[in-house]
Amino acid sequence: MGVNILKIYVDENKCIACGDCKDICPKGEIIWSINKIAHASNLGYCHVCTICASRCPTGAILVDRNAPGDDKSERNNQPHEDDLIG
Repeated sequence: MGVNILKIYVDENKCIACGDCKDICPKGEIIWSINKIAHASNLGYCHVCTICASRCPTGAILVDRNAPGDDKSERNNQPHEDDLIG
């Protein structure tokens, strides 16, 4: 059985790289990088407050609190609908 972990998905078709997620996040400088799209990393610092998802102007961010954590439990790298916040 796999380990569940936190993942933040950014829809590259919706993200406009505005930086609102980084600006509003309490740990934005550590977690978020903005290039052509936003990218979240260093999720050990994430408070799971989901402000990033709720403030995204295009709805591009989904927070999955129970994402599969190893290759054996991957489900096409798709978020689980019941665990999404955004």
